[in-house]
Amino acid sequence: MNFRIVHRTAYKYDTPVTRCRNEAHLRPRETQRQHCVSSELVVDPSPTSWSERTDFFGNPVVSFAVDGPFRELTVTSTSSVSVAARRSLPTDGPTWDGARDQLANDLTPELLAAREFCFDSPLVTTSSAIRAYAEPSFPGGRPLIHAVADLTERIFQDFVYDPGFTTVTTPVEEVLGYRRGVCQDFAHLAVGCLRSLGLAARYVSGYLETSPPPGQERLIGADASHAWPSVFVPRWGWLDVDPTNNKIVGPTYVTTAWGRDYSDVSPLKGIVFGGGGSHTLDVAVDVTRSAPLEA
Repeated sequence: MNFRIVHRTAYKYDTPVTRCRNEAHLRPRETQRQHCVSSELVVDPSPTSWSERTDFFGNPVVSFAVDGPFRELTVTSTSSVSVAARRSLPTDGPTWDGARDQLANDLTPELLAAREFCFDSPLVTTSSAIRAYAEPSFPGGRPLIHAVADLTERIFQDFVYDPGFTTVTTPVEEVLGYRRGVCQDFAHLAVGCLRSLGLAARYVSGYLETSPPPGQERLIGADASHAWPSVFVPRWGWLDVDPTNNKIVGPTYVTTAWGRDYSDVSPLKGIVFGGGGSHTLDVAVDVTRSAPLEA
């Protein structure tokens, strides 16, 4: 499937800003099933400095600064992406406890690379409460893929999608206690559940198709950047699931970046000098199918 993605972020400040520095994870990354044909990032007012790099996790990153004075800042990312169908799931993969033991003991490069996603991170701290929530989906000897699917469905059933109730820094245990949040919260919770059991899980940032095909239900979170967890399945690879919509991630999802949690891959973050005591923020995302793309 081919998509055109427009992600526009607009800030309005109470008083003039003298300078801002920003970092953007807005260009979709290259993966085994995804190719970013083109991507353009436009900043208004024009940046006074600009650099591009690849971060520790292999994600493309743009850093820029804008000198003031200005009261409004707009960042618009426009990308064209081609996404292939996901691989078929293995009919019989490892058990979840077998995968846990491999991650703990196998020193091959693939397992060592996955192991870095087994540990706590700035926004995902495991606890006995998080492990207790995860455990009903992970009885001994259950295939990992089946256990992850069950956890995904339980989060979908148990939690209410409630924009505005949390922020991106809301602790996972608070999300668990109130049983509500948004896709970033549910991704953090799932990642915490998996890590609490010794499994490797990473946080993925990206997009959903805005308008579904005729006759199909509109997915939750399609008008903003989206997020979901990914779990490592030994001898197969990374399996992405979406607890916000109770789905296995497929070709209607576009991946922008992945890391330990939101703090590694936030679409846009930075610091501002000046601007007064408050500001308004408006974010608009549009993901639409397009004709076959050419590089």
